[in-house]
Amino acid sequence: MRVIICGAGQVGYGIAERLAAEQVDVTVIDRNPQLIDAIRDTLDVRGLVGHGSHPDVLAAAGAAEADMIIAVTFHDEINMIACQVAHSYFNVPTKVARIRSQSYLDPRCQNLFSRNNLPVDVVISPEVEVGEMVLRRIARPGAMDVLVVADGHITVLAIECLDDCPLVNTPFRQLTSLFPDLQTTIVGIKRGPELFIPDASGALQPGDIAYVTAATGQVHRTLALFGHEEQEAKRIVIAGGGHIGLYVARAIEKRRHRVKVKIIEADRSRALFIADQLEHTPVLNGSALDQSVLQDAVAGNADLMVALTNHEQVNVLSAMMAKRLGCKANMVLINNSLYEELTRSNGVDAHINPRNVAVSKILQQIRRGRIRAVHSVTHGQAEVIEAQALETSPLVGKPVSQLDLPEKLRLGAIYRDGEIIRPTGATRIQPGDRVVIFAMAEAVHDVEQMFRVSLEFF
Repeated sequence: MRVIICGAGQVGYGIAERLAAEQVDVTVIDRNPQLIDAIRDTLDVRGLVGHGSHPDVLAAAGAAEADMIIAVTFHDEINMIACQVAHSYFNVPTKVARIRSQSYLDPRCQNLFSRNNLPVDVVISPEVEVGEMVLRRIARPGAMDVLVVADGHITVLAIECLDDCPLVNTPFRQLTSLFPDLQTTIVGIKRGPELFIPDASGALQPGDIAYVTAATGQVHRTLALFGHEEQEAKRIVIAGGGHIGLYVARAIEKRRHRVKVKIIEADRSRALFIADQLEHTPVLNGSALDQSVLQDAVAGNADLMVALTNHEQVNVLSAMMAKRLGCKANMVLINNSLYEELTRSNGVDAHINPRNVAVSKILQQIRRGRIRAVHSVTHGQAEVIEAQALETSPLVGKPVSQLDLPEKLRLGAIYRDGEIIRPTGATRIQPGDRVVIFAMAEAVHDVEQMFRVSLEFF
Protein backbone atom coordinates (compact mmCIF):
# COMPACT_ATOMS: atom_id res chain seq x y z
CA MET A 1 0.00 0.00 0.00
CA ARG A 2 1.28 3.48 -0.90
CA VAL A 3 0.27 6.51 1.14
CA ILE A 4 1.12 10.20 0.77
CA ILE A 5 0.92 12.38 3.88
CA CYS A 6 0.77 16.16 3.43
CA GLY A 7 1.95 17.81 6.64
CA ALA A 8 4.79 16.74 8.92
CA GLY A 9 3.49 18.27 12.15
CA GLN A 10 2.59 16.23 15.22
CA VAL A 11 -0.44 14.61 13.61
CA GLY A 12 1.33 13.88 10.32
CA TYR A 13 4.38 12.53 12.11
CA GLY A 14 2.26 10.29 14.32
CA ILE A 15 0.41 8.84 11.32
CA ALA A 16 3.66 8.32 9.38
CA GLU A 17 5.27 6.63 12.38
CA ARG A 18 2.43 4.12 12.74
CA LEU A 19 2.06 3.37 9.04
CA ALA A 20 5.82 2.92 8.62
CA ALA A 21 5.76 0.41 11.48
CA GLU A 22 3.21 -1.57 9.47
CA GLN A 23 5.50 -1.64 6.42
CA VAL A 24 3.34 0.79 4.45
CA ASP A 25 5.14 2.73 1.70
CA VAL A 26 4.88 6.31 3.02
CA THR A 27 5.91 9.65 1.51
CA VAL A 28 5.60 12.80 3.63
CA ILE A 29 5.38 16.30 2.12
CA ASP A 30 5.93 19.52 4.02
CA ARG A 31 7.16 23.02 3.22
CA ASN A 32 9.39 23.06 6.31
CA PRO A 33 12.80 21.48 5.51
CA GLN A 34 13.54 20.98 9.21
CA LEU A 35 10.42 18.89 9.74
CA ILE A 36 11.24 16.80 6.67
CA ASP A 37 14.83 16.29 7.84
CA ALA A 38 13.56 15.17 11.25
CA ILE A 39 11.12 12.69 9.76
CA ARG A 40 13.77 11.29 7.39
CA ASP A 41 16.20 10.84 10.26
CA THR A 42 13.79 9.02 12.56
CA LEU A 43 11.36 7.09 10.33
CA ASP A 44 11.67 4.72 7.39
CA VAL A 45 9.69 6.99 5.04
CA ARG A 46 10.40 9.27 2.10
CA GLY A 47 10.43 13.00 2.77
CA LEU A 48 9.76 15.70 0.20
CA VAL A 49 10.00 19.46 0.71
CA GLY A 50 7.22 21.25 -1.11
CA HIS A 51 3.60 22.38 -1.14
CA GLY A 52 1.29 19.42 -0.68
CA SER A 53 -1.43 20.78 -2.95
CA HIS A 54 0.81 21.48 -5.95
CA PRO A 55 0.44 18.97 -8.80
CA ASP A 56 4.18 18.80 -9.53
CA VAL A 57 4.98 18.06 -5.88
CA LEU A 58 2.31 15.36 -5.70
CA ALA A 59 3.63 13.88 -8.93
CA ALA A 60 7.15 13.76 -7.46
CA ALA A 61 5.71 12.05 -4.38
CA GLY A 62 4.24 9.29 -6.55
CA ALA A 63 0.59 10.28 -6.49
CA ALA A 64 -0.07 8.41 -9.74
CA GLU A 65 0.58 5.12 -7.92
CA ALA A 66 -0.76 6.12 -4.48
CA ASP A 67 -3.64 4.31 -2.81
CA MET A 68 -4.36 7.08 -0.32
CA ILE A 69 -3.57 10.71 0.38
CA ILE A 70 -3.81 12.05 3.93
CA ALA A 71 -3.74 15.85 4.07
CA VAL A 72 -3.14 17.00 7.64
CA THR A 73 -1.48 20.41 7.32
CA PHE A 74 -2.58 23.22 9.64
CA HIS A 75 -4.62 24.83 6.85
CA ASP A 76 -8.02 23.37 5.95
CA GLU A 77 -8.00 24.92 2.49
CA ILE A 78 -4.63 23.39 1.59
CA ASN A 79 -5.87 19.99 2.78
CA MET A 80 -9.02 20.26 0.67
CA ILE A 81 -7.14 21.41 -2.44
CA ALA A 82 -4.59 18.62 -2.03
CA CYS A 83 -7.45 16.10 -2.06
CA GLN A 84 -9.02 17.80 -5.08
CA VAL A 85 -5.75 17.71 -7.05
CA ALA A 86 -5.09 14.09 -6.00
CA HIS A 87 -8.56 13.18 -7.27
CA SER A 88 -8.68 15.20 -10.49
CA TYR A 89 -5.11 14.75 -11.71
CA PHE A 90 -4.01 11.42 -10.23
CA ASN A 91 -7.26 9.55 -9.45
CA VAL A 92 -6.07 8.62 -5.96
CA PRO A 93 -8.71 6.18 -4.61
CA THR A 94 -8.96 7.35 -0.99
CA LYS A 95 -8.60 10.95 0.14
CA VAL A 96 -8.47 12.00 3.80
CA ALA A 97 -8.44 15.64 4.95
CA ARG A 98 -7.94 17.21 8.34
CA ILE A 99 -10.56 19.93 8.85
CA ARG A 100 -10.30 22.21 11.87
CA SER A 101 -12.79 25.00 11.18
CA GLN A 102 -16.21 24.43 12.71
CA SER A 103 -17.75 26.25 9.73
CA TYR A 104 -16.80 23.40 7.40
CA LEU A 105 -17.96 20.83 9.98
CA ASP A 106 -21.42 22.35 10.32
CA PRO A 107 -24.11 19.72 9.52
CA ARG A 108 -25.47 22.08 6.87
CA CYS A 109 -22.21 21.54 4.95
CA GLN A 110 -22.40 17.75 4.99
CA ASN A 111 -22.77 17.58 1.19
CA LEU A 112 -19.70 19.75 0.65
CA PHE A 113 -17.32 16.81 0.90
CA SER A 114 -18.48 14.60 -1.95
CA ARG A 115 -17.23 13.55 -5.36
CA ASN A 116 -19.44 16.13 -7.05
CA ASN A 117 -18.13 18.96 -4.88
CA LEU A 118 -14.91 18.49 -2.87
CA PRO A 119 -13.78 14.87 -3.27
CA VAL A 120 -12.84 14.12 0.34
CA ASP A 121 -13.71 10.57 1.38
CA VAL A 122 -12.88 10.91 5.06
CA VAL A 123 -12.84 14.06 7.17
CA ILE A 124 -10.81 13.92 10.35
CA SER A 125 -10.90 16.59 13.00
CA PRO A 126 -8.51 15.66 15.80
CA GLU A 127 -9.64 18.69 17.78
CA VAL A 128 -13.27 17.56 17.74
CA GLU A 129 -12.34 13.92 18.37
CA VAL A 130 -10.13 14.89 21.31
CA GLY A 131 -12.86 17.20 22.62
CA GLU A 132 -15.35 14.34 22.54
CA MET A 133 -12.86 12.10 24.32
CA VAL A 134 -12.47 14.71 27.08
CA LEU A 135 -16.26 14.86 27.43
CA ARG A 136 -16.51 11.06 27.62
CA ARG A 137 -13.86 11.00 30.34
CA ILE A 138 -15.69 13.71 32.29
CA ALA A 139 -18.91 11.69 32.06
CA ARG A 140 -17.17 8.51 33.27
CA PRO A 141 -14.88 9.51 36.16
CA GLY A 142 -12.45 6.77 37.07
CA ALA A 143 -11.87 5.59 33.49
CA MET A 144 -8.45 6.28 31.96
CA ASP A 145 -9.68 5.73 28.42
CA VAL A 146 -13.16 5.47 26.95
CA LEU A 147 -14.29 4.21 23.54
CA VAL A 148 -17.94 3.88 22.52
CA VAL A 149 -18.77 1.39 19.75
CA ALA A 150 -21.75 -0.51 18.32
CA ASP A 151 -23.81 2.67 17.90
CA GLY A 152 -23.24 3.56 21.55
CA HIS A 153 -24.42 0.26 23.02
CA ILE A 154 -20.95 -1.03 24.01
CA THR A 155 -18.24 0.90 25.86
CA VAL A 156 -14.59 -0.07 26.10
CA LEU A 157 -12.87 1.23 29.24
CA ALA A 158 -9.32 1.38 30.53
CA ILE A 159 -9.52 1.19 34.34
CA GLU A 160 -6.67 1.41 36.82
CA CYS A 161 -6.72 -1.15 39.63
CA LEU A 162 -5.94 0.68 42.86
CA ASP A 163 -4.71 -1.01 46.03
CA ASP A 164 -8.26 -1.28 47.38
CA CYS A 165 -9.76 -2.62 44.13
CA PRO A 166 -12.27 -5.36 45.17
CA LEU A 167 -11.28 -7.55 42.21
CA VAL A 168 -7.56 -7.74 43.02
CA ASN A 169 -6.29 -11.34 43.32
CA THR A 170 -9.62 -12.79 42.15
CA PRO A 171 -8.98 -15.34 39.36
CA PHE A 172 -10.49 -14.23 36.06
CA ARG A 173 -12.33 -17.54 35.64
CA GLN A 174 -14.37 -16.77 38.78
CA LEU A 175 -15.61 -13.35 37.64
CA THR A 176 -18.37 -14.74 35.42
CA SER A 177 -19.87 -16.82 38.22
CA LEU A 178 -19.50 -13.97 40.73
CA PHE A 179 -21.28 -11.48 38.45
CA PRO A 180 -23.48 -13.57 36.10
CA ASP A 181 -25.72 -10.65 35.05
CA LEU A 182 -22.84 -8.26 34.29
CA GLN A 183 -22.15 -7.92 30.57
CA THR A 184 -18.48 -7.16 31.08
CA THR A 185 -15.32 -8.84 29.79
CA ILE A 186 -11.70 -8.09 30.70
CA VAL A 187 -9.90 -8.29 27.36
CA GLY A 188 -6.46 -6.84 28.09
CA ILE A 189 -4.09 -6.01 30.94
CA LYS A 190 -1.27 -3.48 31.06
CA ARG A 191 1.13 -4.33 33.86
CA GLY A 192 4.00 -1.88 33.95
CA PRO A 193 5.32 -1.61 30.38
CA GLU A 194 3.81 -4.98 29.36
CA LEU A 195 0.44 -5.30 27.62
CA PHE A 196 -1.06 -8.79 27.31
CA ILE A 197 -4.24 -10.86 26.88
CA PRO A 198 -5.20 -12.21 30.33
CA ASP A 199 -5.25 -15.93 30.99
CA ALA A 200 -8.24 -17.46 32.80
CA SER A 201 -6.00 -18.55 35.67
CA GLY A 202 -4.54 -15.07 36.16
CA ALA A 203 -5.77 -12.27 38.41
CA LEU A 204 -5.61 -8.51 38.65
CA GLN A 205 -2.83 -6.88 40.64
CA PRO A 206 -2.65 -3.39 42.16
CA GLY A 207 -1.39 -0.93 39.56
CA ASP A 208 -2.75 -2.93 36.60
CA ILE A 209 -4.67 -1.11 33.91
CA ALA A 210 -7.53 -3.34 32.76
CA TYR A 211 -9.14 -2.97 29.34
CA VAL A 212 -12.79 -3.92 29.69
CA THR A 213 -15.75 -4.17 27.31
CA ALA A 214 -19.08 -3.38 28.98
CA ALA A 215 -22.69 -2.77 28.08
CA THR A 216 -22.95 1.03 28.10
CA GLY A 217 -25.79 0.88 30.60
CA GLN A 218 -23.53 -0.98 33.05
CA VAL A 219 -20.47 1.29 32.84
CA HIS A 220 -20.96 2.88 36.26
CA ARG A 221 -21.46 -0.51 37.90
CA THR A 222 -18.34 -1.81 36.15
CA LEU A 223 -16.27 1.12 37.41
CA ALA A 224 -17.64 0.58 40.93
CA LEU A 225 -16.51 -3.07 40.88
CA PHE A 226 -12.99 -1.80 40.26
CA GLY A 227 -13.30 0.52 43.23
CA HIS A 228 -13.95 3.68 41.21
CA GLU A 229 -16.99 5.49 42.55
CA GLU A 230 -15.87 9.04 41.87
CA GLN A 231 -18.63 11.53 41.30
CA GLU A 232 -18.89 13.38 37.99
CA ALA A 233 -17.07 16.72 38.16
CA LYS A 234 -19.30 19.73 38.76
CA ARG A 235 -16.57 22.40 38.91
CA ILE A 236 -14.03 22.28 36.09
CA VAL A 237 -11.09 24.51 35.22
CA ILE A 238 -9.81 24.32 31.62
CA ALA A 239 -6.29 25.54 30.88
CA GLY A 240 -6.10 26.54 27.22
CA GLY A 241 -8.79 28.15 25.13
CA GLY A 242 -7.72 26.80 21.75
CA HIS A 243 -9.92 24.76 19.42
CA ILE A 244 -10.20 21.87 21.90
CA GLY A 245 -10.74 23.99 25.00
CA LEU A 246 -13.43 26.07 23.32
CA TYR A 247 -15.14 22.94 21.93
CA VAL A 248 -15.24 21.30 25.38
CA ALA A 249 -16.52 24.43 27.15
CA ARG A 250 -19.20 25.02 24.52
CA ALA A 251 -20.33 21.38 24.70
CA ILE A 252 -20.53 21.47 28.50
CA GLU A 253 -22.67 24.60 28.33
CA LYS A 254 -25.08 22.76 26.02
CA ARG A 255 -25.07 19.29 27.57
CA ARG A 256 -24.33 19.67 31.30
CA HIS A 257 -26.27 22.55 32.79
CA ARG A 258 -25.18 21.88 36.37
CA VAL A 259 -21.44 21.89 35.57
CA LYS A 260 -19.57 25.15 36.14
CA VAL A 261 -16.51 25.79 33.94
CA LYS A 262 -13.77 28.40 33.95
CA ILE A 263 -11.13 28.82 31.24
CA ILE A 264 -7.58 30.13 31.60
CA GLU A 265 -6.13 31.46 28.32
CA ALA A 266 -2.68 33.08 28.03
CA ASP A 267 -3.29 35.02 24.80
CA ARG A 268 -5.36 38.16 25.43
CA SER A 269 -6.96 38.39 21.99
CA ARG A 270 -7.89 34.70 22.07
CA ALA A 271 -9.31 35.11 25.58
CA LEU A 272 -11.52 37.96 24.39
CA PHE A 273 -12.63 35.93 21.36
CA ILE A 274 -13.67 32.83 23.30
CA ALA A 275 -15.35 34.95 25.96
CA ASP A 276 -17.63 36.24 23.19
CA GLN A 277 -18.32 32.68 22.02
CA LEU A 278 -19.45 31.40 25.42
CA GLU A 279 -22.54 32.39 27.38
CA HIS A 280 -21.91 31.20 30.94
CA THR A 281 -18.19 30.41 31.11
CA PRO A 282 -15.80 32.95 32.70
CA VAL A 283 -12.50 33.36 30.82
CA LEU A 284 -9.37 34.43 32.71
CA ASN A 285 -6.48 35.93 30.77
CA GLY A 286 -3.16 34.66 32.17
CA SER A 287 -0.74 31.76 32.40
CA ALA A 288 -1.93 28.47 33.86
CA LEU A 289 1.53 28.26 35.46
CA ASP A 290 0.87 31.41 37.48
CA GLN A 291 -0.31 30.34 40.92
CA SER A 292 -2.22 33.59 41.41
CA VAL A 293 -4.16 32.94 38.18
CA LEU A 294 -4.99 29.41 39.36
CA GLN A 295 -6.18 30.88 42.64
CA ASP A 296 -8.32 33.44 40.79
CA ALA A 297 -9.88 30.51 38.92
CA VAL A 298 -10.47 28.82 42.30
CA ALA A 299 -8.63 25.76 41.00
CA GLY A 300 -8.04 24.55 44.54
CA ASN A 301 -11.79 23.96 44.98
CA ALA A 302 -12.32 22.43 41.53
CA ASP A 303 -13.30 18.83 40.97
CA LEU A 304 -11.25 18.59 37.78
CA MET A 305 -8.46 20.47 36.02
CA VAL A 306 -8.26 19.82 32.25
CA ALA A 307 -5.02 21.12 30.71
CA LEU A 308 -5.44 21.54 26.94
CA THR A 309 -2.80 24.09 25.88
CA ASN A 310 -0.49 23.53 22.91
CA HIS A 311 2.47 23.04 25.26
CA GLU A 312 2.59 19.70 27.02
CA GLN A 313 5.05 20.96 29.66
CA VAL A 314 2.53 23.66 30.60
CA ASN A 315 -0.22 21.05 30.70
CA VAL A 316 1.69 18.73 33.02
CA LEU A 317 2.97 21.40 35.39
CA SER A 318 -0.30 23.36 35.63
CA ALA A 319 -2.22 20.15 36.33
CA MET A 320 0.23 19.24 39.09
CA MET A 321 0.02 22.75 40.56
CA ALA A 322 -3.77 22.63 40.60
CA LYS A 323 -3.65 19.26 42.35
CA ARG A 324 -1.35 20.68 45.04
CA LEU A 325 -3.73 23.59 45.55
CA GLY A 326 -6.50 21.09 46.31
CA CYS A 327 -8.05 20.17 42.94
CA LYS A 328 -9.47 16.64 43.23
CA ALA A 329 -8.38 15.31 39.82
CA ASN A 330 -6.70 16.34 36.58
CA MET A 331 -6.46 15.43 32.93
CA VAL A 332 -3.72 16.55 30.54
CA LEU A 333 -3.26 16.73 26.78
CA ILE A 334 0.09 15.20 25.91
CA ASN A 335 1.82 14.11 22.69
CA ASN A 336 5.03 12.60 24.04
CA SER A 337 4.44 9.05 25.26
CA LEU A 338 7.47 9.30 27.55
CA TYR A 339 5.71 11.98 29.58
CA GLU A 340 2.82 9.61 30.20
CA GLU A 341 4.96 7.09 32.04
CA LEU A 342 6.92 9.77 33.90
CA THR A 343 3.89 11.69 35.11
CA ARG A 344 1.48 8.87 35.97
CA SER A 345 3.10 8.45 39.38
CA ASN A 346 3.62 12.17 39.94
CA GLY A 347 0.18 13.63 40.29
CA VAL A 348 -1.31 13.30 36.79
CA ASP A 349 -4.49 11.21 36.76
CA ALA A 350 -5.33 10.91 33.06
CA HIS A 351 -3.69 11.57 29.72
CA ILE A 352 -5.15 12.31 26.30
CA ASN A 353 -2.98 11.84 23.23
CA PRO A 354 -4.26 13.64 20.09
CA ARG A 355 -1.88 11.68 17.89
CA ASN A 356 -3.56 8.46 18.96
CA VAL A 357 -6.96 9.86 18.03
CA ALA A 358 -5.83 10.73 14.49
CA VAL A 359 -3.95 7.46 14.02
CA SER A 360 -7.00 5.44 15.07
CA LYS A 361 -9.13 7.24 12.48
CA ILE A 362 -6.61 6.50 9.73
CA LEU A 363 -6.20 2.85 10.72
CA GLN A 364 -9.92 2.37 10.25
CA GLN A 365 -9.44 3.33 6.59
CA ILE A 366 -6.48 1.04 5.86
CA ARG A 367 -7.80 -2.04 7.65
CA ARG A 368 -9.21 -4.58 5.22
CA GLY A 369 -12.53 -6.30 5.82
CA ARG A 370 -15.79 -5.11 7.32
CA ILE A 371 -14.09 -2.97 9.97
CA ARG A 372 -16.42 -0.37 11.50
CA ALA A 373 -14.15 1.17 14.15
CA VAL A 374 -10.51 1.02 15.25
CA HIS A 375 -8.92 2.41 18.40
CA SER A 376 -5.16 2.22 18.89
CA VAL A 377 -4.10 1.20 22.41
CA THR A 378 -0.86 2.15 24.19
CA HIS A 379 0.85 3.60 21.13
CA GLY A 380 0.12 0.75 18.76
CA GLN A 381 0.74 -2.25 21.02
CA ALA A 382 -2.87 -3.34 20.48
CA GLU A 383 -6.12 -2.29 18.85
CA VAL A 384 -9.77 -2.37 19.82
CA ILE A 385 -11.64 -3.30 16.64
CA GLU A 386 -15.35 -3.36 15.90
CA ALA A 387 -16.08 -5.54 12.87
CA GLN A 388 -19.18 -6.96 11.19
CA ALA A 389 -19.40 -10.69 10.50
CA LEU A 390 -20.45 -11.77 7.00
CA GLU A 391 -21.84 -15.15 5.95
CA THR A 392 -18.44 -16.09 4.55
CA SER A 393 -16.54 -15.25 7.76
CA PRO A 394 -14.77 -18.26 9.32
CA LEU A 395 -16.16 -17.10 12.68
CA VAL A 396 -19.78 -17.70 11.72
CA GLY A 397 -21.69 -20.83 12.75
CA LYS A 398 -19.31 -22.68 15.06
CA PRO A 399 -19.22 -22.32 18.86
CA VAL A 400 -16.45 -19.97 19.95
CA SER A 401 -14.75 -22.87 21.75
CA GLN A 402 -14.29 -24.62 18.38
CA LEU A 403 -12.86 -21.60 16.57
CA ASP A 404 -9.13 -21.61 15.96
CA LEU A 405 -8.61 -18.12 17.36
CA PRO A 406 -5.10 -16.71 17.73
CA GLU A 407 -3.85 -16.39 21.31
CA LYS A 408 -3.13 -12.70 20.82
CA LEU A 409 -6.77 -11.62 20.56
CA ARG A 410 -9.85 -11.73 22.75
CA LEU A 411 -13.53 -11.44 21.82
CA GLY A 412 -15.00 -8.79 24.10
CA ALA A 413 -18.65 -8.40 23.14
CA ILE A 414 -21.18 -9.08 20.39
CA TYR A 415 -23.98 -6.74 19.38
CA ARG A 416 -26.94 -8.42 17.66
CA ASP A 417 -30.34 -6.84 16.93
CA GLY A 418 -30.24 -4.56 19.95
CA GLU A 419 -28.90 -7.27 22.26
CA ILE A 420 -25.43 -7.32 23.83
CA ILE A 421 -23.89 -10.76 24.22
CA ARG A 422 -20.89 -11.62 26.38
CA PRO A 423 -19.00 -14.32 24.44
CA THR A 424 -18.62 -17.75 26.05
CA GLY A 425 -17.38 -21.04 24.66
CA ALA A 426 -20.92 -21.94 23.55
CA THR A 427 -21.62 -18.64 21.76
CA ARG A 428 -22.14 -18.84 18.00
CA ILE A 429 -21.48 -15.74 15.91
CA GLN A 430 -24.17 -15.07 13.31
CA PRO A 431 -24.03 -13.14 10.02
CA GLY A 432 -24.50 -9.42 10.67
CA ASP A 433 -23.19 -9.57 14.24
CA ARG A 434 -21.02 -6.65 15.31
CA VAL A 435 -18.03 -8.12 17.15
CA VAL A 436 -15.76 -6.10 19.45
CA ILE A 437 -12.24 -7.51 19.62
CA PHE A 438 -9.10 -6.63 21.56
CA ALA A 439 -6.15 -7.63 19.36
CA MET A 440 -2.45 -7.34 20.00
CA ALA A 441 -0.56 -5.72 17.10
CA GLU A 442 0.68 -9.06 15.77
CA ALA A 443 -2.90 -10.41 15.57
CA VAL A 444 -4.47 -7.47 13.71
CA HIS A 445 -3.86 -9.09 10.32
CA ASP A 446 -5.71 -12.19 11.54
CA VAL A 447 -8.70 -10.03 12.44
CA GLU A 448 -8.69 -8.51 8.95
CA GLN A 449 -8.77 -11.99 7.43
CA MET A 450 -11.66 -13.07 9.64
CA PHE A 451 -13.84 -10.21 8.44
CA ARG A 452 -12.69 -9.85 4.86
CA VAL A 453 -15.21 -9.83 2.03
CA SER A 454 -14.60 -12.92 -0.12
CA LEU A 455 -15.77 -13.43 -3.72
CA GLU A 456 -18.39 -15.87 -2.44
CA PHE A 457 -20.21 -12.93 -0.85
CA PHE A 458 -21.09 -11.27 -4.19
